[in-house]
Amino acid sequence: MSHADSHAAHPKHLAHHFSDSVQQAESAKLGMWIFLLTEILLFGGLFCAYAVFRAWNHEMFYSAHKFLDVTLGSINTVVLITSSVTMALSIHAMQLGKKKQTLILLAVTLLLAAIFLVVKYFEYSHKFHLGQLPGKYYTFTGVPGDNPHIFFSVYFAMTGLHGLHVLGGMGAIIWMMVRTAKNSFSPEYYTPLELTGLYWHLVDLIWIFLFPLLYLIG
Repeated sequence: MSHADSHAAHPKHLAHHFSDSVQQAESAKLGMWIFLLTEILLFGGLFCAYAVFRAWNHEMFYSAHKFLDVTLGSINTVVLITSSVTMALSIHAMQLGKKKQTLILLAVTLLLAAIFLVVKYFEYSHKFHLGQLPGKYYTFTGVPGDNPHIFFSVYFAMTGLHGLHVLGGMGAIIWMMVRTAKNSFSPEYYTPLELTGLYWHLVDLIWIFLFPLLYLIG
């Protein structure tokens, strides 16, 4: 076999411990799904805590949720769902070998993620200003019922952890943009892009559960 044939048989992106690109891609996806499962377990614990505390404090949860801004929550829901679409389209663009289109769509996804965090910043700022804070830092007096700080503790734990995941996703998207710009991907190899997309869809999916549980209890 000539050097050229050897190079063609063993693409640059193929790690030496895999027999072919398909095996490498499948292994990477399996690893990502295992990681996503641990993420679901992490948030699952918080969802269980939410269910228990809400069952114990049903009336208070209902009263406290009225102090969340449904409009801002709805805007962020639309923003994240749209970002999932642009993320999926960026992968499709790379499958077609459209590097520039991939970069544009990744940039739009990144912008939408930033908008989500900016909206969350304004939401958090308002809560800090009113004293609607977790635990002993809670000073707000407008919510009827016992221990309304429990609701806001759950709110900050769940949305805060989700916000950190959005930040992590933004980091991954920036890395994908750098690698796309450096021609690391092609229609034959775009696995890291696909894995980033899977992660981003999970971030979106978790928010789709958080939004009604926190903002639309009534």
